[in-house]
Amino acid sequence: MKTLVDHLAQYAAYHRDRRNIASHFIGIPMIVLAVAVLLSRPGFAIAGLWLAPATLTALAAAVFYLRLDTRFGLLMSLLLGLCLWAGASLAVASTALWLTAGIGLFVVGWIIQFIGHYYEGRKPAFVDDVMGLVVGPLFVVAEREEGAGLSLPYPQERRPGTK
Repeated sequence: MKTLVDHLAQYAAYHRDRRNIASHFIGIPMIVLAVAVLLSRPGFAIAGLWLAPATLTALAAAVFYLRLDTRFGLLMSLLLGLCLWAGASLAVASTALWLTAGIGLFVVGWIIQFIGHYYEGRKPAFVDDVMGLVVGPLFVVAEREEGAGLSLPYPQERRPGTK
């Protein structure tokens, strides 16, 4: 299994332009929230627990993140939990509101992503490796840590330069 450093360095290679990176700070959270919203229906009961596909998807992602790095795994689990809460809140709304919010967030989030990659002049990372869809949110969190003055989990020499 690739390490956290391997995943982030590979993803960073597709994200050197500051405008593209900035677009990810908006687009990726929108997409993650959209997936949580859209997968919050239908729900079903298992052993007295009410679960939805969003719960199972978030759990699988959280396990992946925790196996890569405990600190980032816990942070990502917290963020996924907030998305699940928001998704569950919208899932009990009318079908029109639930779908409008979910599809709207998803479409606008991807438009923002593709605008960023227009500036980058390079295709998104997930085109070459589907794991980019899971690593993207982790990359945003790592970049926010750097912006807050905290150290990145991968050394500068593994991180490609930015334009």
